[in-house]
Amino acid sequence: MFNSWGIVNAQGTYQSYYNQHLLPVGERSLAWTNFLGATQCFIVLGLSGVVGRILDAGHIKWLIVIGSALLITSTFSLSAACGNGGPGEGNYWYIWLAQSVGSGLGMSCFFVSSSWVACTWFKKTKSFAVGFVASGAAVAGLVYTMMFKFLLAGEGTNFNNAQRWTSVLTALTCVVALLCCRPNPKHPKRDVEKWLRLETFIDMDAFKNRSFVFFLAAISFLFLGFYVVFFNIEEWAAYRGLGRRDEIPGSFQVDIPNEVQNDAIRTFWLLAIMNICSILGRVSAGFFGDVFGAVKVHAVVTTITSLLCLLLWPFVTVVNATIAFVVIFGAFSGAVIGLPPASISDILGKDPVEQAKLGQWVGMLYTAAAIPAMIGPPVAGYLIEVTGHNFLTIQLWSGFCLLMAAICMAAAAMCTKESQILERLRRARRYSVASLVNFATRNNSKETQATADV
Repeated sequence: MFNSWGIVNAQGTYQSYYNQHLLPVGERSLAWTNFLGATQCFIVLGLSGVVGRILDAGHIKWLIVIGSALLITSTFSLSAACGNGGPGEGNYWYIWLAQSVGSGLGMSCFFVSSSWVACTWFKKTKSFAVGFVASGAAVAGLVYTMMFKFLLAGEGTNFNNAQRWTSVLTALTCVVALLCCRPNPKHPKRDVEKWLRLETFIDMDAFKNRSFVFFLAAISFLFLGFYVVFFNIEEWAAYRGLGRRDEIPGSFQVDIPNEVQNDAIRTFWLLAIMNICSILGRVSAGFFGDVFGAVKVHAVVTTITSLLCLLLWPFVTVVNATIAFVVIFGAFSGAVIGLPPASISDILGKDPVEQAKLGQWVGMLYTAAAIPAMIGPPVAGYLIEVTGHNFLTIQLWSGFCLLMAAICMAAAAMCTKESQILERLRRARRYSVASLVNFATRNNSKETQATADV
């Protein structure tokens, strides 16, 4: 997860730097820089269906090897895509090819794999385990953001050198994943007879499950508006005078009074704070998901996140309130983005045969969300520019998208509860019938024995 969605979480800092320094003045556009992150999301999510089915067939090692090769090659290629790495020397389409397409292909091999492995090892605390694994994305969002900014501040360091060092970190963590990522050998596998069949990757039975259908709609709405906040929070703060981008730290000795001046904080801190706070949300939501049900908890935290965008974010006017917003939003957003695999596991129920479909169903879910994830950020960037940097447009966009997601999740939770009740009734009925049959069999045996004795 560190090298999949964690890189997406750091995308806002890269985009802010591109618009401020790297790209030529005529190529700086929120809509186009948002398209970089949107393409990355589209590829990671769009290939999740294929990746999930490969996981169910037991081929995770090949996924990690291929993903590592693609991601390492692409991240190092990014450091060579922008001339000497100086101001205005960036080439948009080279950046798009390396960071969005190449890295996206590599990240797609890791995204579903990380939570799938956790699900194979943990049964009773599955949601907590998935939340803990998902926190790796938040850690990566913090580490990559801070590392990139501090490296840029080094004497004689430009974009190319900074990106090479972050690529070294990516390579090292890929090696760790290759050595340590192992599923439970007892987890059932679903072998594939013919890979080139649509039925191999799409389980049509999933669309007969009302809970899955509602949850699929929820995740589509979610990705339409969720990452709009992450990709544009720095731009919003800078434009509103709540953040400043004219300086970057010169060392790791951070002087807090110097970081906040004239009621403005350095913008990269906002994304860093949001990412680190999301760790709490990812882990705690997993714990509560095991207690109350993952789908129910997911609906609640998504509702709260939507209300934060609609009722809190538009009214933030001072730096203290800005920090409060990113802390609270970060915590709840971590729960929102970390729970989908656990929610699908909750929908599938406890039957091992159904749980064997986990990778495929999670993959199908994310694949369906790929197009909304690609549409949302560029549309938001366009709305900002066409309205003269009126960020209320994206605050309402994100808030209402998240609210629709919450409503669909609530419907999925109700359907899941109904299915669980019906399953208990069926089990009770089967148990009652079996008991009656056993009782009748015993009585017949006794009568037969009595007759034989006479």
